[in-house]
Amino acid sequence: MENIKIKNYYYLTAGILAILFAVTHAWNGQSVVLPKLHIEGVAVDTLTIFTYVWHIITAENLVFGFVFIFMSFYTEGSKTRFTAWMIVTILLVRLMVILGITVLFDRAGLSDTLIDLIAIIVYVALIILGTREE
Repeated sequence: MENIKIKNYYYLTAGILAILFAVTHAWNGQSVVLPKLHIEGVAVDTLTIFTYVWHIITAENLVFGFVFIFMSFYTEGSKTRFTAWMIVTILLVRLMVILGITVLFDRAGLSDTLIDLIAIIVYVALIILGTREE
C-alpha cells in the first residue's frame, strides 16, 4: 500500500474536476433543464433523446474523472500522454460544438456559454500541464 503515490497532481486535479463537472451537469439537467421540457410539452421522443444526450455528457465527464484519477497514480507518463491528448481533443471538439451551435441558433446567447468556456479552458490547461509531468 505504501507504493501507491500520486505521480501527477495535474491529472488528479483534472479527475476531481471532471467528477464535479459530472455531478453538477446531472444536477443542473435534472433540476433546471429537463423539467422545463416537461412544462413546455415537448414530445416524448424528443424528451427522451434530449435526456439521454444530456446524460451522455454527464457519463463522459464521470469516465474522464476516473481515468484521470487512475492516471495520476501511473508511473510512466509517456503511456498516459496519448489518453490525455485524446480527452483534450474531445473536450475541444465539445467546446466547438457548444459555441458553434450557440452562434447558429442564438448568437445573443453566446455570453451564456462563458462559464462552459472558462471551465473547459481551465480543465484543458490542467490536462496539458499534466502531459508535461514525467
